[in-house]
Amino acid sequence: MIDYRRIGALLAGRREGYCLPQGLYNDVDVFDFDMDAIYGTGWLMAGFTCELPTPGSYVSQMFGKWPVLIVRDKQGVIRAFHNSCRHRGSMICKPGSGSAPRIMCPYHSWTYEHDGKLLAAPRMGDDFDKSAHGLRPLRIEFAAGAMFISFAENPPPFADFAEKLEIYLGPQRMDRAKLAFESTISEYANWKLVMENGRECYHCATGHPELARTFPVTMSKHFDRANDARAKEFVDTMTANHLETEAIEGDWWQLARFGLNRGAETLSMDGHHMVRKLMCEENQGYVGSMRLAIDPHCFLHATSDHVFMFSAVPVSPTETLVTGKWYVHADAVEGEDYTVEGLSELWTRTNLQDKELAENNQLGVNSPGYLPGPYSRDAEMLALRFTDWYCNTARAYLAGRTAMDAPIHVD
Repeated sequence: MIDYRRIGALLAGRREGYCLPQGLYNDVDVFDFDMDAIYGTGWLMAGFTCELPTPGSYVSQMFGKWPVLIVRDKQGVIRAFHNSCRHRGSMICKPGSGSAPRIMCPYHSWTYEHDGKLLAAPRMGDDFDKSAHGLRPLRIEFAAGAMFISFAENPPPFADFAEKLEIYLGPQRMDRAKLAFESTISEYANWKLVMENGRECYHCATGHPELARTFPVTMSKHFDRANDARAKEFVDTMTANHLETEAIEGDWWQLARFGLNRGAETLSMDGHHMVRKLMCEENQGYVGSMRLAIDPHCFLHATSDHVFMFSAVPVSPTETLVTGKWYVHADAVEGEDYTVEGLSELWTRTNLQDKELAENNQLGVNSPGYLPGPYSRDAEMLALRFTDWYCNTARAYLAGRTAMDAPIHVD
């Protein structure tokens, strides 16, 4: 049973402008709490609709300890379900993707239509009501070709974010994209350490020498360059090409478009396009990168030739599953227009470097000598924003619970 009072005390002990108390990075109770209070209350990015190209297509994935099944039905409607059979709860589809004429549980062959209705339940008797045992749906929303699911009965408002994402990501035309490559690694670090690392580039100049060739690693917050003349020129050029650049944010999301290092066409090992068939052709492919960040688990970079999506979900208090997805134009031909190795090399290297950094961070945080330190307000403002968001969301969840024995302290 989760000790909510202890979690409230840990949150109350967090000093403004500083990272988190030790228990919030390695405590078993906190892991269970985070699944309920953080991953269970908001919107989670599940990928793009192009991953479900035809009726019968499905994607099965884990969000922490919770399996999710997303399918496209015969009418082309995309639906999300808890990936749990209504018989004895078996996971129906193992993580991965594919296509099937029906959804059938491998345990006892209970079979479902793509809209979740139970079609067959062998040997259950004439009095069994199939209509009462369909798959349990999850909330799903769409914006600019992206899919978002929520486990919450009342998730945060979505419409304003969807409108903004259409403006920023719409030029990428994700309706004519395809998933070119996907990889998953385990990082033996708490998910918040993984995400803090992914929200700052304080470490990038030395930690990611390959990324630093094209990525502006010294920028502040939303890739600000103050009065930099080249940054102003980039904004003017993007405006002339009807591409939005202003950094904007809501409670759980951030959007911005920023210029890359001088001469770089895309985020790649050498700065040159890795895919001959461009997704965004405006300004001859010099469009910088459109960055989307979703709290608690995701960021995305959309350049002219590809989109890279990063997602982190907790497995345990000190293990996080990191998934990378690379999308290209649907008409791009592997081996002719791009190679998977060339497409994935930069972010694969970066993810493996971050794995080492996050795991080393976790080992130090576990030390009895650990004390939370302050964030750099120049280089780590987005990491600070993430930690503030986490604390605010966790406190709001605690405040909404009914105290069992005594009030929960959530200062």
